[in-house]
Amino acid sequence: MGRTLQNTMINLGLQNACDEAVYQLGLDMEELEEIEEDAGLGNGGLGRLAACFLDSMATLGLAAYGYGIRYEYGIFNQKIRDGWQVEEADDWLRHGNPWEKARPEYMLPVHFYGRVEHSASGAKWIDTQVVLALPYDTPVPGYMNNTVNTMRLWSARAPNDFNLRDFNVGDYIQAVLDRNLAENISRVLYPNDNFFEGKELRLKQEYFVVAATLQDIIRRFKASKFGSTDTVRTVFDSFPDQVAIQLNDTHPAMAIPELMRIFVDIEKLPWDKAWDITRRTFAYTNHTVLPEALERWPVDLVEKLLPRHLQIIYEINQRHLDNIASLFPDDVDRLRRMSLIEEGDTKRINMAHLCIVGSHAVNGVAKIHSEIVKTQVFEDFAALEPEKFQNKTNGITPRRWLLLCNPGLAELIAEKIGEDYVRDLSQLTKLHEFVDDDLFIREVAKVKQENKVKFALYLEKEYKVKINPSSMFDVHVKRIHEYKRQLMNCLHIITMYNRIRRDPSKLFVPRTVIIGGKAAPGYHMAKMIIKLINAVAQVVNNDPMVGSKLKVIFLENYRVSLAEKVIPATDLSEQISTAGTEASGTGNMKFMLNGALTIGTMDGANVEMAEEAGEENLFIFGMRVEDVTELDKKGYNAQLYYERLPELKQAVDQIKSGFFSPKEPNLFSDVVNMLFHHDRFKVFADYEAYVKCQEKVSELYLNSKAWTKMVIRNIAAAGKFSSDRTIKEYARDIWHVEPSDLKIPPPNEPRDAGQDKTPNGTAA
Repeated sequence: MGRTLQNTMINLGLQNACDEAVYQLGLDMEELEEIEEDAGLGNGGLGRLAACFLDSMATLGLAAYGYGIRYEYGIFNQKIRDGWQVEEADDWLRHGNPWEKARPEYMLPVHFYGRVEHSASGAKWIDTQVVLALPYDTPVPGYMNNTVNTMRLWSARAPNDFNLRDFNVGDYIQAVLDRNLAENISRVLYPNDNFFEGKELRLKQEYFVVAATLQDIIRRFKASKFGSTDTVRTVFDSFPDQVAIQLNDTHPAMAIPELMRIFVDIEKLPWDKAWDITRRTFAYTNHTVLPEALERWPVDLVEKLLPRHLQIIYEINQRHLDNIASLFPDDVDRLRRMSLIEEGDTKRINMAHLCIVGSHAVNGVAKIHSEIVKTQVFEDFAALEPEKFQNKTNGITPRRWLLLCNPGLAELIAEKIGEDYVRDLSQLTKLHEFVDDDLFIREVAKVKQENKVKFALYLEKEYKVKINPSSMFDVHVKRIHEYKRQLMNCLHIITMYNRIRRDPSKLFVPRTVIIGGKAAPGYHMAKMIIKLINAVAQVVNNDPMVGSKLKVIFLENYRVSLAEKVIPATDLSEQISTAGTEASGTGNMKFMLNGALTIGTMDGANVEMAEEAGEENLFIFGMRVEDVTELDKKGYNAQLYYERLPELKQAVDQIKSGFFSPKEPNLFSDVVNMLFHHDRFKVFADYEAYVKCQEKVSELYLNSKAWTKMVIRNIAAAGKFSSDRTIKEYARDIWHVEPSDLKIPPPNEPRDAGQDKTPNGTAA
């Protein structure tokens, strides 16, 4: 979520008033804002997307809740020591959190372990361990519409009789100390991005958030006029018409068997009825196609922790496979491919398959990604129910990612086209009229230059390096991962360095290359990549032959509040994943909206950015998905590129020989060995096209006016990438609710009794 103060002032229309009031108290608002800790309760794009979605849902007047876990420790703080990443705990609640309100009156029990007893009256899950879920509510204000939604985060608490009720051996002290075991559930965020780690505590977290949330939703449904109770039991027929639940990847997939458990075991609905309601309630968003990221939980772990849920999953699978067998008799391989249970050395539950079978809609997050989902990853399921599969291209909130972080540009745009674009970003197309307006061109360039000077001062303060603010700011910020190919950027840096040294008098367009991002603590290769970048920076930044022509900075502890500083100052945005691996990306959109040009592959949302702006207004290079597939068929041989391209050979040899690590010549042998022998993401195959494309970038940068005109064309084409547009599509195609642009009267004015926020009362 990042910081809340400035975002709240902007959405409430109070920023100027607060700035002035604080100034009159002799304080500086910006200094105050810098004191607030980021709420870093997610890893990367997936968590930030949810935050943008909450902002858009409130702005569109949808009655929506965001549910998650109130981690005591969020994503780790990254320190760089001697070029290596070191992790520190993110104690973000140390000084308290003024934005949250504990709601103990809504505390709910969550059960684990135990066993299942079957009787004539149905299944009973008994002898369980209970953990309490305590909700904390954070307000989510819409933009200037007096709507405030809720983000509800659950914290784990041990019940007061924890470990004391079981005829205890009298070790009262130990029993109280053991309360920590229960409360560890919400202690810390798992720091993996695009990687599945099948740990028991992680599964506990996933079930914890799901079980608490579903009880909360059902409580609210029963209390509403829709959950009509005929003295004995609630009628759930209208449930899917009143409730929509969107699964953000497979992490909350246990919601599907949990809702079935509630309906069948507790509410005593017949299976078929319960299943119909469940499927119509859930929809699933897929966020990655990397096989190592797909959740596959061992059956024996689920059996121990959630025995009843395993039985329900088996029943769901049995009925699912019976259906397939009836449609495709004798096709046993299809049954194996489509089963929720994977056989093998350890039996596992494929959570994506569970989500597809248990949902009425499945979507990818960019056109190209949704195609890959349909035709490759889940092709058997798409063949069965093609109408279930959709695309919903991601977006970003223009409130945080333009108004808040780039007020200079936001104001300049408002002067030209008015202020309405903040709620309807498609209006940015009106900027096309000004692409040849010399004054506007100069003003856009001036805002960028001011942002660069400000960020250069920040870098000099934090990193003690002298930055040339007129150099091209070439920025690559995102989680460190092999598929995102920070290594390819690193090879380009080395290539530029070698070119400067080979011919110091030759014209060179000065660059400040900024790379930032966190590596998962257990991801060895990602940590080696950080060390390599820092080792290269050490050499480049201290070579007198290079001077101010080339500087390399590794940006420490990349997070939302730092993104808000670096993105408005960026000239060139690096979006260089291997085609077919980045589901969408959202950083790409933030840079586009803030006046950077993109160098990128035809991957994720880059494809649609090129479609909107015109391919000639992005620097597109490298293999397309078809080329990657072709190369896989043929067999990727890294050695061939190494031998054919002298500059690549020189760069790789320098890494290999210890040119960048003279004290430890073999330091990067793992990296080099990977590049030659098991590089799944084919860095060498795109190197030549990348370097040539970078030459075109430098050439254009020399012509400031032509560069800025291209920038304006990009900003004018960025309207599609508002999360408001994304959420309108979810609302229309999946949740079946109507957004409302009604501005609710402020609390100090009487409300119209007849005014209803959402004509159709579904809550998402």
